[in-house]
Amino acid sequence: MMKQSQNPGTGPGNSLRSRKIESMRRMLNLNAPSARLTSAGLSSAAGGPADSEEPQWKVLIYDRSGQDMISPLLTVKDLRDLGVTLHLPLHSDREPLSDVAAVYFMNPSEENLQRLGRDLAAGLYESYHLNFISPISRSKLEDLAQAAIGGNAVGQISRVVDQYTDFICLEEDLFVLRHHSADSLSYKALNRPDSSDEAMEAMLNEIAGGLFSVCVTLGAVPVIRCPAGNAAEAVAAKLDKKLRDNLRDARNSLFTGSGDSAAQYSFQRPLLLLLDRSLDLATMLHHPWTYQALVHDVLGSRLNRVELPQSGPPSQQQQQQKRTTAYDLLAEEDNFWSAQRGAPFPEVADAVKRNLEKYKQEEEKVSRLKRSMGFDAELDDKTVTDTMSVLNSAMSDLPALLAMKRSLDMHTNVATCLAEKIKARQLDLLFELEEKLLAKQSLDRPLVDVLADPEAGSFEDKLRLLLVAVLSDCPQASGAELDELLSQLNRLASEPSAALSSESGGLVDCAGLLKAAAYLRKWRALSGGGSYYVGGGSGGSGASGSGSGWLGGLSKGGSFLMEGVRNLVLRKHNLPAARIADCLMENRAGQAEVEEYRYFDPKLHRVTDPSQIPRQKQPFQEAIVFVVGGGNYIEYQNLVDLRRTSKSSGVTGAGGGGGGSGGGGRRITYGSTQLVTGCQFLLQLAELGQLT
Repeated sequence: MMKQSQNPGTGPGNSLRSRKIESMRRMLNLNAPSARLTSAGLSSAAGGPADSEEPQWKVLIYDRSGQDMISPLLTVKDLRDLGVTLHLPLHSDREPLSDVAAVYFMNPSEENLQRLGRDLAAGLYESYHLNFISPISRSKLEDLAQAAIGGNAVGQISRVVDQYTDFICLEEDLFVLRHHSADSLSYKALNRPDSSDEAMEAMLNEIAGGLFSVCVTLGAVPVIRCPAGNAAEAVAAKLDKKLRDNLRDARNSLFTGSGDSAAQYSFQRPLLLLLDRSLDLATMLHHPWTYQALVHDVLGSRLNRVELPQSGPPSQQQQQQKRTTAYDLLAEEDNFWSAQRGAPFPEVADAVKRNLEKYKQEEEKVSRLKRSMGFDAELDDKTVTDTMSVLNSAMSDLPALLAMKRSLDMHTNVATCLAEKIKARQLDLLFELEEKLLAKQSLDRPLVDVLADPEAGSFEDKLRLLLVAVLSDCPQASGAELDELLSQLNRLASEPSAALSSESGGLVDCAGLLKAAAYLRKWRALSGGGSYYVGGGSGGSGASGSGSGWLGGLSKGGSFLMEGVRNLVLRKHNLPAARIADCLMENRAGQAEVEEYRYFDPKLHRVTDPSQIPRQKQPFQEAIVFVVGGGNYIEYQNLVDLRRTSKSSGVTGAGGGGGGSGGGGRRITYGSTQLVTGCQFLLQLAELGQLT
């Protein structure tokens, strides 16, 4: 059995996402050396296989976790280019293909290994290339060997590889550990009062194993920092031990590089900052205002894909099923999404308007060309020559023009759907109020009036607003005032129409959601207060009036009615994760907020006293900020903004852009156990309240 080591290189393709893609391509190339990934796309390296070579045809078999990991990285076309003719779930009925190689990509669970044993016994494929997402234990490997012997398929198993890819990469600088079955690592699971020691140990080991896979994929051994006394510290200790044990075994170490890879990481090591979700609960409940965060929180995007309801009268067949249109949101393929995903929603709508105007201008050029090519008039030689020149130019621009139209159609539909949701739930009002609460600013309207307003959001929107007020120490949401507000919400919850759709498609009793307030009250009493934003608040002159000026331009024959949304301006704000990451990356002495943070260096093998560990004194140019217990796109965008702000203010090594691979500059990668919406996190708090 092999352990797949990731040997890092240099250049713009060194982000976590590009390395994960490279490892997937290597696996699908039957674990032979694969083409390197460059900033221009997928191309072969010097001495590597040429793109013109015929790939070996194969089938890809994956479990649910493997599917979650591959789908954000490789399209169907990418799989075809790599020789994958079929890609099928492991637990599905599959026809025998006795003359084709099969690549399996799955977790080494008992259920998966039993199904693999049945496949071996049935002789479904010519050869089997087994790739495990996380390392397979010796006992399970022996069980697999027995199954291969029993199925007379020992000679057909070509290779067994531990891939160490136990995480899902969504962006150049964003990853999560779980999507399917993510509740097993959720904030609720980690804070259940009835969790056994064995269950908690298993969760911490699973998180440490996922982070170990991230380190292996990056080919780097990080310096680990974390606060003391919570789950983040327990994960840090386990990860430190796993890294030490691997480095101690020099012959089988996964971090043994050569050439450029060794030189790159000899002196520049990344910082791995582990944080506990309890550091900042308000951000998880806060209503977002940036494009990507809104698409996730309001429209429920999953794994870089969003589904929108179709418009128009349904056909008879469509009446029997849910009518939706799916859109893939990929920064590397969609320039508009890459540029605008972190922008406030009003700026996105304005950008859609500008791009529509640009597209219409290009379309008019094509129309003029068609008219000039008419045959109703006699054309002289000069006119024909000029027309052919314009025609050649138009033909070369046509693919880009068609791509622009597809992107504009998609983002116009997404922006229209978002605008309708924003108006229906008054999310602009809720966002503005929450920004002021977290920035310790006075409110234009008392909370009691907002909660009584039937048009100011749904029940869960109102509850999220109230919980943000509680977490920000708002005087209107403390003591007797809080009791009155909860009573007001309790009366709303008793109404027959008060029900909230759950992720499983059922309905949740809103009265049960109020348990979230009881949980947070107890949590606040134990943990004390804290300031979440430094700065913040929405803009003054930009926060008033309807959006008719910037959204009205999207109106097309009256089909898009997007007026009535407040044009709120985002100001600088520093969430705790970004603030702490900035302090630790700068590595300045005397930072009281992080003075007591634990320090782990896995490369120091003989450490008897943790307080005497020699520490790196130079600033870190690369950091991985990982939150144990869930994260969201608000926190991710805040870290992206931190890197951009550092660049504009002249901080050495700061990078720019939306991705995490700014060449030669600061790189900050964000990760969490799962990405959750505000509603999902509210349900977790409510369930904890019922258990407490």
